[in-house]
Amino acid sequence: MKRKLLIGLAAYFVVFLLATGFLIRSIRTTTENLDRLLTLHQVEILREHYLLEIRNVQMDLIRSQTRHPEKFEAVVKHVGNMGRIIDTCFRCHHNPKVVERLTELKSHTREYEVALSSVFTLRGSEARAKQVADDAFFLGEHLIERVQQMIALTNSRLQETTREALSQVARTRIVLYVLLCLGPLLSLALALLSISGLTRPVKALVASTRKLKGGDLDHRVVGLKDEFAELGDSFNAMASSLKEQVRKMRRTEQMVVVGELAAGLAHEIKNPMAGIKVAMSVLSGEAYITAEDKEVLRKVVEEIARMEGLMKNFLTFAKPQNPRLETVNVNQVLNTTLAFQVRHQDAGTDGPGKVEIVKEFGDLPPTQADSTQLQQIFLNLFLNAFHAMPRGGELRVRTCLEGDGATIRIEVSDTGSGIREDLLEKVFEPFFTTRSKGTGLGLALSRQMIERHGGTIGVANRPGGGALFTLRLPVRAEPPPEPGGAA
Repeated sequence: MKRKLLIGLAAYFVVFLLATGFLIRSIRTTTENLDRLLTLHQVEILREHYLLEIRNVQMDLIRSQTRHPEKFEAVVKHVGNMGRIIDTCFRCHHNPKVVERLTELKSHTREYEVALSSVFTLRGSEARAKQVADDAFFLGEHLIERVQQMIALTNSRLQETTREALSQVARTRIVLYVLLCLGPLLSLALALLSISGLTRPVKALVASTRKLKGGDLDHRVVGLKDEFAELGDSFNAMASSLKEQVRKMRRTEQMVVVGELAAGLAHEIKNPMAGIKVAMSVLSGEAYITAEDKEVLRKVVEEIARMEGLMKNFLTFAKPQNPRLETVNVNQVLNTTLAFQVRHQDAGTDGPGKVEIVKEFGDLPPTQADSTQLQQIFLNLFLNAFHAMPRGGELRVRTCLEGDGATIRIEVSDTGSGIREDLLEKVFEPFFTTRSKGTGLGLALSRQMIERHGGTIGVANRPGGGALFTLRLPVRAEPPPEPGGAA
């Protein structure tokens, strides 16, 4: 979002910078054109004045041939004005062609002045004076014609320059109007885009917060971009963490309930069940009991033993024991547990089909752990795998040391039907089971014991079918001997 705002502001600045540059250039060009117009008007006025003085001199020349001639001082004044005006024309900046024409005009003016001087100073025959006056008059008419041509040329340039100046002023005016209209609109559009870009993500985050507050811990923020995407990811991580904390709290509450239930059951059922078990055992030894009744009594004793095991699991889950750490080799513990499970499988008559066991053990360092609890964890996982493969299959056990060198990884996978995706998160919850028989405490106890070792356990479905349980156990070095111990 920050980058987009900067790009928008930069584009906004560049557009108005270019427009400002165009306006400055247009104003400068228009000013130059107006200066040229002013100069051309001055030149036109000067040449009109010059033409007027020539006409005055011509009039003086005509009146000199009548009985009412102009005073000599007025004639001299008109001739002098004409000379001063032509000299003034050279003070302006002209291109070479204009200077050439002005030089030629000045030369004709000098000839005209000389002719006029001859007219007003000649003393002699009347025919000669009339001839000189006629020559001076024709020179004046020729000079008037030349000046009129120059005035016409100046007027043409003046009109052309005026059109250019007016066109430039019109263009500048249009650009200025466009800027005056477009500037606020662009500013408003940029402001609306900025506000929209800020308010939309904020509204989405506020709505997600309200949903989270309402108890929808599965809600996730999606569709945000830029910096808000990072904020959305943090929000999602917070929601996931909160969901995990709620799950742990519920699990703790369940453990408290189980503890209370186990304590009550242990108090209310343990002693009566022990008495019933002893009574059934004694009764089954009586001679008058038939073989069929003895079989029934044996099954009653087995069910009582199963209920005692269930009570023991309740007590173990409700009041877990801290692991008794000793130096163990995880591969050896797995071998021992697998050997027991294989013997149990071969000895069973109505157990599952033949299961092939594949071991892929890596080199593992010794670690500090409770071997009894590890055997219980592994046995629960193996039993769960055997029950998932009633018609046989493959049980694969793999161990390795992870890249950090501080974590042992144990994978237990089967080729059963797997676990439904919506039930994966409930596998380790107490009393959860997918079997018709079972308490649902085996995997819950396994997670509890592995977490007391500082490790973790997770489950996922294999791509080819079956479930994959992954355990991670930290490598703990053997503690140093206590001071004063045996050497």
